[in-house]
Amino acid sequence: MAKWIASNQRTFKKTGSYYLTHIAVAISVAYAVTGDFASSLTLSLLEPSVQAVVYFVHERFWSSSRRDGDVLPQGELGIQGQA
Repeated sequence: MAKWIASNQRTFKKTGSYYLTHIAVAISVAYAVTGDFASSLTLSLLEPSVQAVVYFVHERFWSSSRRDGDVLPQGELGIQGQA
């Protein structure tokens, strides 16, 4: 498991960054609609949490479904030694 986490470190970091950005946007939009910060925070935590997991799975699926002509930079998505 530790090897799998290490090999996917970049995707985990990218997912975390996306998660925090998504929560900030969701709170802002929910506050604009409700006018209540507590409600905005509550409403904004569930969806981005689920979306972060879906995003990670999507990234892994996308990277594993590359066509032969697709080229990624060295080490992209934590895959060492593959271009």
